[in-house]
Amino acid sequence: MKIEIWSDIMCPFCYVGKRRLETALAQFPHRAELDIVWRSFELDPTMQTKPGQSIHQLLAERKGMSVEQGRQMNQHMGQVAREVGLEFDFDHMQPVNTFLGHRFIHLAAHHGKQDAAKERVLAAYFTEGRNVDDLDTLAELGAEIGLDPAQVRATLQTDAYAQDVRHDEYQARQIGVRGVPYFVFDDKYAVSGAQPSELFLEVLDKVWEEKHPAPTVLASGDACGLDGSNC
Repeated sequence: MKIEIWSDIMCPFCYVGKRRLETALAQFPHRAELDIVWRSFELDPTMQTKPGQSIHQLLAERKGMSVEQGRQMNQHMGQVAREVGLEFDFDHMQPVNTFLGHRFIHLAAHHGKQDAAKERVLAAYFTEGRNVDDLDTLAELGAEIGLDPAQVRATLQTDAYAQDVRHDEYQARQIGVRGVPYFVFDDKYAVSGAQPSELFLEVLDKVWEEKHPAPTVLASGDACGLDGSNC
């Protein structure tokens, strides 16, 4: 069974949704038989990386509110994150263009380390206040998950994996993705948003049962029961 997840590195609900899905997966008996694929999605492809820019100020400008109101919104988001065991550091978060980070995740996928890369980039951005639109930073993160940092740097200096990011975004448009996170189960069912873990588990069970239906009993007769009845 395949799960495709469209998300962006700067999206706080994408990180929360990842944790909620993982909670559901921990209770799903067929976890080892799932193929989870992270798909790229840029919420703002025109975003410019400005080291030192305040995430509170950015939110205030985009929402047409005061910086203090932006700070209060982020504090609320921080509480949502803490409920799933995450600690967001909005005071040191660096708003960035996420295209390079998405290419890094595709590079890691080529080496079988996509989920590790996704987790590491999200943690670097949301909890460590690191610039994930920086080659040196991504090379360091790559080394932490077992990639060759020199290769990471050299690869990302080219346009490698740019088309992979664009293809993911093209697919998102084709299926009508308007916001992230967006989860697609076996090309059949979609879940939009960071839904509760209970809902994710229900969807997992439903899709699995449809894919592996119990046989239809056409006839029944005398038989020994598990409780020893009739025998």
